[in-house]
Amino acid sequence: MTASAYEAAVLDFRRRKDEHFAAGRGPVNPAAFAGLSYFPPDEAWAFTVLLEPLPQDDAGAEWTLETNTGETRTMARIGEVHLPLPGGERSLLVFAPLGEERPERVFIPFRDATSGDTTYGAGRYLDAPLDRQLGGDGALVRVDFNLAYHPYCAYGDGWTCPLPPRENWLPDAVTAGERLG
Repeated sequence: MTASAYEAAVLDFRRRKDEHFAAGRGPVNPAAFAGLSYFPPDEAWAFTVLLEPLPQDDAGAEWTLETNTGETRTMARIGEVHLPLPGGERSLLVFAPLGEERPERVFIPFRDATSGDTTYGAGRYLDAPLDRQLGGDGALVRVDFNLAYHPYCAYGDGWTCPLPPRENWLPDAVTAGERLG
């Protein structure tokens, strides 16, 4: 995809999300909603990497995530990804809903050096599509930080949101995706 086609796709995704929220199908008051804020699209923050699965005896291991309300949320930890970030290679744990043997998308909660400054303090989320063209259990995952978003609890009380585990706290500033207004 050319840089301009990539940027157009990211901007279209963001426009559709704003329309969704403005229509009252999100965590904000549509009457007061003026649109979300984002870092400029930058394809350098998009990676297609191998999802390294857990060893067979740990496959789908339950992982308990803390939440902003003190409750817990249990998910399946299905592996990890290694990303070539500006500060060096970093690893993130990858999750899926419990019971999904072959999910089409995975969940990657993370914090980074922007958390609490230019992005929501508790962290952001990525929903990343899997590509199973490798055959067997091997899969590639598209980790595109331009699509990183704040959890609903960033917009107001009344939402229970999983917090990124310490293993997913990045020392780097991820200057891509949703940011504070």
